[in-house]
Amino acid sequence: MINKKLIEIEEMIDSKSLKEKHHNLKINGVSKDTRTIKRDELYIPIIGENFDGHDFIAKAIENGAIASLWDKNHPIPDIDFPFILVDDTLKAVQKLSKEYRDSLDLKVIGITGSNGKTSTKDILSSILKTKYKTYKTKGNLNNELGVPLTLLSLSEDTEIAVIEMGMSSLGEIEVLTKLASPDLAIITSIGTAHLQDLKTKENIIKAKLEILKGLKRDGLFIYPGDEPDLKSAVDKLNISQDIITFGNNKSNDYIIEEISTDKNGIRFTIKNDISKEFFLPMLGNHQIFNTSAAIAASRHLDISFKNIQDGLNTLELTAMRNELIHGHGFDILNDSYNSNPDSSKAALKTIYSLSNYKQKIIVFGDMLELGKKEIEMHKEIGELIDFSKIDYLFTFGDLAKHTGNQAKKNTLDKKVFSFDDKSKLISKIKEVLKEDSIILLKGSRGMKLEEIEKNLLS
Repeated sequence: MINKKLIEIEEMIDSKSLKEKHHNLKINGVSKDTRTIKRDELYIPIIGENFDGHDFIAKAIENGAIASLWDKNHPIPDIDFPFILVDDTLKAVQKLSKEYRDSLDLKVIGITGSNGKTSTKDILSSILKTKYKTYKTKGNLNNELGVPLTLLSLSEDTEIAVIEMGMSSLGEIEVLTKLASPDLAIITSIGTAHLQDLKTKENIIKAKLEILKGLKRDGLFIYPGDEPDLKSAVDKLNISQDIITFGNNKSNDYIIEEISTDKNGIRFTIKNDISKEFFLPMLGNHQIFNTSAAIAASRHLDISFKNIQDGLNTLELTAMRNELIHGHGFDILNDSYNSNPDSSKAALKTIYSLSNYKQKIIVFGDMLELGKKEIEMHKEIGELIDFSKIDYLFTFGDLAKHTGNQAKKNTLDKKVFSFDDKSKLISKIKEVLKEDSIILLKGSRGMKLEEIEKNLLS
């Protein structure tokens, strides 16, 4: 993490407000949260819609902050404490992170996409750790504040940083990629996420391609070549950097072919200059595409095939992303961190493909932030529910109820149950649950389906 004297911090963000006696004080990291701030960290008071971090400066000092950025428009507390005055604390921490990143001798890999960002980040960092000192984005720190905090968390001896970049509107990825200055840029997929804000697929593609605006001139761009609209947009850009594509189509640089799948994972081959077989201890055919992107980046960084497989064998996934949890006589496949039509369809394919369970149950929660066609999209998922491959569908939420109602048209039996009370839903699952079952949890983060997992496992 950043470890600098306050005078250096001040110079990095073009401020001149410190008293001389504070110049040589040294920070050891930064924090925006007074509840978790550590001794000698620089406090970053962020102004949000419903809060103002400046109001908590006393708590920050009490818990160990050594100094604080401070918005010039806020009254300065009448205490002897180092305040670094700035016009905007968010922009200041962004500038600080950019200056710090540029001072480090390391490679940065930026990852964005409608689906698969976090899984690709986890897979790639696990592979890279077999050879390099690697750091990856923690949790969901992938936005205008999360990426700066991630960059400032890098130690000076980090060799590769894998940075996830999220967005909800045009222009946001451009800000993040210019902060991180990636040596490699990866787009995992183009889907229907963010339609509420971006309205069209063309705008989604435009937003994701902003990652190239920070890509170094000698960098590498990796993207799914099976996406015709994305490929067309890329071709129009006349990109000067090297490009690698991955996918099923024979025209790709990395061609994917699935061999087999079971409850332990997927066996597949990737054909490039040679054909190589890999085993991925994850569920979901879509994960081999995320893995292919990670393998393409790894090979570019001189990772051997053996190390790639070693990295896959020791993979640790971020929670609630296709996470398989073993209970007492049943398994839970928790894929409830986020949800949209594309990721939901992939989740259905995953549970349909599993043949080692005597009972299969889907718990489907609302897909949020889909815009005007949200009801239509929920009905579309209902049409895809195949009761020859699952036993029960449980829905949770007002939107998911449309999924349940549509699915009922495909079955004569009472296999569909819709709830707006989570405790009643859990009770019904317990009533029908049998030995050797798997339960898929799929829904947007706001539905908090992980509460179902915790209850069933308790």
